[in-house]
Amino acid sequence: MPMDNVLVVGESLVDIVHAADGATLEYAGGSAANVAVALARLGRSVRFATAWADDARGAVLAAHLEQAGVQLAADPHVLARTATAAATIGSDGAASYEFDLEWRLGEVGVDEHPVAVHVCSLGAVVEPGADQVRELVTRLREVATISYDVNARPAITGTGPEVLALVEQLVAVSDLVKASDEDLAHLYPDLELEDAAGHLLGLGPSAVVVTRGGAGASWFGPGVTAEVASLPVDVADTIGAGDTFGAATIDALWERDLLGADHRDRLRDLSAADAEAVLAHAARAAAVTVSRPGADPPYRDEL
Repeated sequence: MPMDNVLVVGESLVDIVHAADGATLEYAGGSAANVAVALARLGRSVRFATAWADDARGAVLAAHLEQAGVQLAADPHVLARTATAAATIGSDGAASYEFDLEWRLGEVGVDEHPVAVHVCSLGAVVEPGADQVRELVTRLREVATISYDVNARPAITGTGPEVLALVEQLVAVSDLVKASDEDLAHLYPDLELEDAAGHLLGLGPSAVVVTRGGAGASWFGPGVTAEVASLPVDVADTIGAGDTFGAATIDALWERDLLGADHRDRLRDLSAADAEAVLAHAARAAAVTVSRPGADPPYRDEL
């Protein structure tokens, strides 16, 4: 039987943020690390398979995850240097990135079967680690819900057919797929948003969630759609907003006992009302994150 934890798999890095006012600050980040921290702050048991170097920035990441209560599922010390993302913040709070990253995993123990496995962003498509991620997902799909956040980073991966093939391979073995409108535009420039989401849904997942920044979010399931608006908020920056949304989506499904391979059919048959409630919970969490600098997701009592 699945254990009461979620396994998050993917990159950790340090965000070097060049703010609009000229200041430069460093924050612990990385899409997968942000999800792990967000879930832990929501009170969930989290194991995290990731990688960094035995250097000063790696120590920052280790302390950040430990403070949040995230447990490591593998020895992270497999890189020559800890990855970084230089983020430039525009006047609207949106961030653009330049990455210095390599990615691979150490040996991940799977003695504890998680109720869900979440993979995302660069960890899903940057080799050689991406091969390890796909192998791990394939092994654990028999017991766990598979959640995949596309979170495309074309500046480092490009958006050619090779990258698209890697994305679609993971979509095909996932139960829940999250993508932003920008992700879909990068991957499927000739398709409208609804058509791109429908294409992903046709590859096999139970649901596709599409976020549209300030324009809200949508749920696409077999015969079911739902939408929510974004909450009005003073935006500090958008770093970690999508990661928080993804984590809170998992949290809401967990609350409804919809995680684990045994509940795959129930997730596929989720009603529009329940889908809307899941999205609303995720939107509330993301609104807290964008209201403060860096990837700083909320604790449950802040919701």
